Amino acid sequence: MPAATSARKKSPRPASEAMDEPTARVLRRFRLVFNTVKTHFRAVEKKAGVAGAQVWALSVVAAQPGIGVGALAKAMDVHQSTASNLIKPMLESGLLLGERSGTDRRAVQLTITTQGTRVLRRAPVPFAGVLPDALAKLDAATLARLDRDLGKLIEALGVQPRGANVPLHGPED
Repeated sequence: MPAATSARKKSPRPASEAMDEPTARVLRRFRLVFNTVKTHFRAVEKKAGVAGAQVWALSVVAAQPGIGVGALAKAMDVHQSTASNLIKPMLESGLLLGERSGTDRRAVQLTITTQGTRVLRRAPVPFAGVLPDALAKLDAATLARLDRDLGKLIEALGVQPRGANVPLHGPED
């Protein structure tokens, strides 16, 4: 670790010590973001009757009938196994149809059913969730700065990026 980096690191503060104002202000902003996301997912589940990630998947399939699981995973920026786990209960409950056709009989083409369309009509927008929607509205410079700064935060947390391709809310939550 470079000397400049280690010199800037603060030692852990005792639990009884109050946060400085910049730290508290940023923490409040994170709480606001997380609580907004949670509130949206609760509203989706209450109105649509399925998890937010499932609504997003339904919307992708509705927009791209015949999409495969790999393409769905890419559209949602999740791992293919996560997409498979996400659609399995929707296939079982009749929200989606999966058909094997063409030369590669392993590949499943997904289509939304009438029941799935009804669920989608009840769901509040944005289907992808409020956070991806808000991020898409930011300009490139802001996104680049946010990416760099969140990278520093992730480094300070000392976490591995394993969870980066898992939806914030879905069947695995």
